[in-house]
Amino acid sequence: MPPKRAPTSPDGHAEVIRLRLDIAYDGTEFAGWAVQAGQRTVAGVLDEALTTVFRTPVRLFAAGRTDTGVHATGQVAHVDVPVPVLKYAYSRTRRDGEPEFLALTRRLARFLPVDVRVLRVQRTVADFDARFSALRRHYTYRLSTAPYGVLPQSARYVTAWSRPLDVGAMAEASRNLVGLHDFAAFCRHREGATTIRDLQRFEWVREGDLITAYVTADAFCWSMVRSLVGAILAVGEHRRDAAWCADLLSATRRSSDFTAAPARGLTLVGVDYPPDDQLGARTVITRDLRTR
Repeated sequence: MPPKRAPTSPDGHAEVIRLRLDIAYDGTEFAGWAVQAGQRTVAGVLDEALTTVFRTPVRLFAAGRTDTGVHATGQVAHVDVPVPVLKYAYSRTRRDGEPEFLALTRRLARFLPVDVRVLRVQRTVADFDARFSALRRHYTYRLSTAPYGVLPQSARYVTAWSRPLDVGAMAEASRNLVGLHDFAAFCRHREGATTIRDLQRFEWVREGDLITAYVTADAFCWSMVRSLVGAILAVGEHRRDAAWCADLLSATRRSSDFTAAPARGLTLVGVDYPPDDQLGARTVITRDLRTR
């Protein structure tokens, strides 16, 4: 597939370059990623900071639109910046050999609140799309079964769980869900959206009182990770068994037999992409709506 032509600004006049941003945030005080009127969101705060720096409106597009209260250490987004305003990204004091957009990273740190950071900015190709070019997303979910709950330093990122959990039973039930399936039972409904996903990893690790789930898929639908964790916790408490969990894959609507796990324990930790010359082909595959 040939590379795309250089994109243009919304008015169709100025040529733009595409930038990739690697982002971390504490989701506690945000109403999720996506811009919402009257709400404090991650994208809203970042769009405002970037618009201030470049002195023209710009908009970010993310790999995953995380929900209210969900955190990220490895979020990825892209933004198209008109070439004429790129000069505002550079510092007069740029040192020899310094990465091209390190000065922009420093400037954004001044404009952003302490609960969101842009870790790195780099120029990318026109075919790169943070959402549709992604091969897979990686999440972790952390719980503490300590009798005192969670240490204050971790309380915003770890869910306290007061009831005993059988991690062996949880691991068995999770293995039954791995693969290409329709996860309708685990997804909040969105009109016209597919719920077929390739769940590539769902593992649990216990280290003392800390229990961590590692969840990887090509993509996730709305509330899917927290719902997966919530269902497995029912198995871990011996309220349900592994067979019940596997049977949920035959459902065509969100199940009411379990509740989603709290948002605070969930973190987006990474997104994988193919080489640049395969980005366009990956986007075509991702945009192809899968059906049952």
